[in-house]
Amino acid sequence: MKKFLMATSAIVALSMMPVSAMAETLVVGLDVDAGTLDPRQSRDSSANRVADLIYSGLVHITPGLEAVPDLAAGWESPDPQTVIFTLRPDLKFSDGSPLTAEDVVYTFTTLLDADFNAPQRALYAPISAIEAVDATTVKFSLSAPYAPLLSYLDIGIVSKALAESGHDLALNPVGAGPMKLSNWVRGSEIILEKNENFWGTAAAFDSVSFKVIGDNSARAQAFEAGDLDVIQSPLPPQDIERLRGDDRFGNVVIPGLGVTYVHFNVNDPLLADVKMRQAFSMLIDQETIVNDIYQKVDEVATSILLPSSWAYDPKIVQPAFDFDGAKALFAEAGWTDTNNDGFLDKDGAPLEVILSTHSEDTNRVQTVEFMQAMFEQAGVKAIAQITDWPSFSTNYVQQGKHQIAVLGWLNIVDPDRLMFAQLSTGGPTNWGGYSNAEVDKLLQDGRSTLDVAGRTAAYQAAATILAEELPYYIISAQGYQLFHSKDLPIEVQATPRGNLRGLIGLND
Repeated sequence: MKKFLMATSAIVALSMMPVSAMAETLVVGLDVDAGTLDPRQSRDSSANRVADLIYSGLVHITPGLEAVPDLAAGWESPDPQTVIFTLRPDLKFSDGSPLTAEDVVYTFTTLLDADFNAPQRALYAPISAIEAVDATTVKFSLSAPYAPLLSYLDIGIVSKALAESGHDLALNPVGAGPMKLSNWVRGSEIILEKNENFWGTAAAFDSVSFKVIGDNSARAQAFEAGDLDVIQSPLPPQDIERLRGDDRFGNVVIPGLGVTYVHFNVNDPLLADVKMRQAFSMLIDQETIVNDIYQKVDEVATSILLPSSWAYDPKIVQPAFDFDGAKALFAEAGWTDTNNDGFLDKDGAPLEVILSTHSEDTNRVQTVEFMQAMFEQAGVKAIAQITDWPSFSTNYVQQGKHQIAVLGWLNIVDPDRLMFAQLSTGGPTNWGGYSNAEVDKLLQDGRSTLDVAGRTAAYQAAATILAEELPYYIISAQGYQLFHSKDLPIEVQATPRGNLRGLIGLND
């Protein structure tokens, strides 16, 4: 039977035709391999998207960013600091073992355990206690009201019995989602098969094969050749433009829920000085990067707040490109060309920085190379360091070994998702060591205030400080692109998030 290949760097929901009209296997293309299939330890989009099929959370997040019941049949909040979930009856993991309130308690207890070092632990920090009232009732007690809580409760529930027995959920996941793991060849392919114990509507496919295809252009070329039926971002801008003009294909081009940004390591002695971060930021020509390198598939950002967010304020602006202004700031910090060789120096040492990103994304590679050229024109000795994603992310950025890195964040369903864990003092994904007590308070206020006006005020105040202190310089708000063959026997619906359940016939 025909197999359909689908790229997964953004999100697709596909409402499927009857199973009889579909192929038995859906083949999905990943730009990078999953790092782990334990949802509590996930650090990359591939892991999140595969885990979304293997596991189920208390809730599911729709394309409209609404939390709807998944394992939980419903919930109530008797007061602002209490949420009580009622599980569906007779839930089972894919191995046939029962899923109860104790598994929910175990999942969130481990997420909150500092020794477990879950990368998303900060998202659940306001949970002060989790209690299994009975086998199908879970009570969450909060230390303070927590506005974005439901947005984060789609994380997969794991089996307490398996985890405590030493079962390796990272390599051999067992969840309660619509699919289960069949085989995983690291760096090459992840094969899932239908979970016959799934509580909901059965998947439309017997199996899903995730193929790791790191070259974005290769996916576009295979799609044009008819070998693939659906591809989605990240894609090279020239391929996006060409495919949009090809009437053989359907397309969806919409704003995404991600940003491309420059991450300054403020623990680095050179970058600890805010004037240096400001100067380097003023050498980032956003207009050229977005309009020429990304060919306008993204939107020039003005601050850390997405234009699509309810918290956005166009009056909050980070520094714009200003070549002469950057050189003036370098001079204020004592960096001048004493040797008349075109490069700045101070106390006998040259001004030198390392610009880094990962090799899988050619747009980011070009961005780093363009930044390198601009920096050198300003007298900075800039070294481009390009490595594969696992080395770049796990062994470099997440260890705080970078200086200036070009990265991205996806799945920004709430301002809290982009700011709290990343920019609060000691946050689990605060890899650059940024710390500001006022920002800490504002980000805490933003998550504990329940009214939108109060949350907006807190995030706008924090964004104003961040636009000046610049632990992040936001290059662009990402766009999302989906291309599909018009011959597909499915109705294609795109969503800018990251979940993949629509790929296998489960409506969102």
